[in-house]
Amino acid sequence: MDKIFCKNLREARKVCNLTQKEVALRLGVVESCYANWEQGRTEPSIEMLRKLSAILSVGLDELIETNN
Repeated sequence: MDKIFCKNLREARKVCNLTQKEVALRLGVVESCYANWEQGRTEPSIEMLRKLSAILSVGLDELIETNN
């Protein structure tokens, strides 16, 4: 898993003042599933990436790019 994505995901969530549990609930996944994405253990699907983008109010490119 891309460490940059993990870092950007964590930072975007914190900017929104959301916990991992809150994001997981909005996505309809268990908290450990979301936590695994931030820790780089697993990767979200394209569908989940789109939902994350909407929930965190960031573009997909902001989650995956190095220049944030």
